[in-house]
Amino acid sequence: MEDIARDWEKPVVDAGIAAKASVIVRVGMLDLGAGTGSFRVREMMHRIAYPLGVHVRADVNLTDIEATCTDGRNRITEVVDLPTTGVNTERIWLLEHFADWFSVNLGKGSMYHVDSQLSDGVVKHLDERDASQYSADLAKRLRERAKAEAEAANGSVDEALDLALKTKVLVTSVAKSLDDDNEEAHRLLADSAEVTPVEDKAAEEKAFDDAEVFTGDSNESVESANAANGATAESPAASSTKRKNRVPKEYAEHFNERSDEEKAKGGITVRQAHERLDLIERRKPLYKPWFSGLASALACAAFVFLLGGGPYDMIGAFVGAGLGQWMRRRLFAYHLNQFFVTFVCVAAAALACTGTLRLIGIFDPVALSHDTAYIGAMLFVIPGFPLITGGLDMAKIDFPSGIQRVAYVLCIILMATLAGWAVAVMVHLHPEGFEPLGLDPWVNGLLRFVAAFVGVWGFSVLFNSPQRMCLTAALIGAITDTLRLELQDFNVAPEMATFIGAFLAGILASAWRSSVRRGWLPPHLGYPRICLTVPSIVIMVPGLYMYRAMWYLGSFQTMNALDWAFRAFMVIICLPIGLAMARVVTDKSWRYDI
Repeated sequence: MEDIARDWEKPVVDAGIAAKASVIVRVGMLDLGAGTGSFRVREMMHRIAYPLGVHVRADVNLTDIEATCTDGRNRITEVVDLPTTGVNTERIWLLEHFADWFSVNLGKGSMYHVDSQLSDGVVKHLDERDASQYSADLAKRLRERAKAEAEAANGSVDEALDLALKTKVLVTSVAKSLDDDNEEAHRLLADSAEVTPVEDKAAEEKAFDDAEVFTGDSNESVESANAANGATAESPAASSTKRKNRVPKEYAEHFNERSDEEKAKGGITVRQAHERLDLIERRKPLYKPWFSGLASALACAAFVFLLGGGPYDMIGAFVGAGLGQWMRRRLFAYHLNQFFVTFVCVAAAALACTGTLRLIGIFDPVALSHDTAYIGAMLFVIPGFPLITGGLDMAKIDFPSGIQRVAYVLCIILMATLAGWAVAVMVHLHPEGFEPLGLDPWVNGLLRFVAAFVGVWGFSVLFNSPQRMCLTAALIGAITDTLRLELQDFNVAPEMATFIGAFLAGILASAWRSSVRRGWLPPHLGYPRICLTVPSIVIMVPGLYMYRAMWYLGSFQTMNALDWAFRAFMVIICLPIGLAMARVVTDKSWRYDI
């Protein structure tokens, strides 16, 4: 700690190994606390370590990191522990911007976002309540400025051509007149001095205007922003070549002495880096508890329809899930144990759903027969993020982290299903599944698309995704989940249909990110794949299968319990396998073991 305090005001590239490690490990800690997998935490830590000339060897588990950092001369090992785990996709997205801002300001290229100016602006304005909206506004300003620069450049070329043409005419006339050796020739020769090109004042005014675009974005020098602006004028081929050259060919280069140019760019101090990370860590949730409850209510109601439920089932799930998620947000504010909160909130949701249907049953007795609806009311606690990231960790041969995540998922599911079973025993419920609705196939397909869109949007809100990210994930989820259900209608095995849906979700998320990098979509829509894929496929998790397995187990019907448990298991493992296969197809770092 004394070493870090001593280097607090130093440029981070010139600080000691302790100060450098404090930034590297803290970035990994924030990423791990946001719910992402160990492979991504390591990647983020390496992205921060590379421009510092530091090598990191990290063991990443569910709630702790043990990292050893060395710069070729000194070595330090740092261990951090998290009190709990959770999901925060906004933080994952902001950490990507931080990594690019950090790397570019230390003389290296950006990796995650093609426009480093966007990351620079977002990181310098982390005090904005809605960083996504600021990112969109900044991207619009950058596009307008780039358009103005292009128009000005075209105008300058046209003016130069006109000037060259006039000069050519003038010189030709002068030459002809000189041959005549008369007074008109001397007059033209004297006038020609007035058309000699001079410094264009308009260019100076434009450069001043460009500098003012970022005056409000930072109190730092405008020169650094203007230096970063040069990247926007590069051709796609040049940009692609630069991206390929970012990874060092020889690892020994990692420890080479930095050039004078890189030293000049290393102006970020240890204090400034930690201040930016403080703002990321202390950001409040984007949504209030009541809005989170509403999103949960809509998501679970849509989930029930996709499972085959009718209007009464959806109403019961809406009320129960909304109340349960609102309670969960309020209880988490007191830092209560996750498993205790899960049991209490699921029990409350199931009771609220059952009570709502009993109340409706006073006016329409048909509602009393909808005993399965309360299962949909408890689906808001499905731990989709650790379930998928645990599977992806295993795909990257990181079994300690993967096994821990799967064990955490099983504990959450166990508490949720126990709470649901306890409520069923108390109020004498006998869930037997949902009755067929008998809808026209085309109408059913359209309603499935809408329900999947709403459901994925709701789960994205629960993961604290900005609205643009929610809508992007919802679009991917609507396509993939509708396809999955339609395939099942054509007698495709649920496991195979789930694999195809997850694989397509991974392909679409990669295509979306690639389209942003190629400039086909606005740069502010460049979201991490994990923030798009997990919400889009969490709605495919067979929550009904898992609950029915627990219900039969509680009724001592062992064979039925094992049957539904294995059905759930086969569907669940197809989700991360589908995503992993999509990453293998689209990502070289997943395709090869290096």
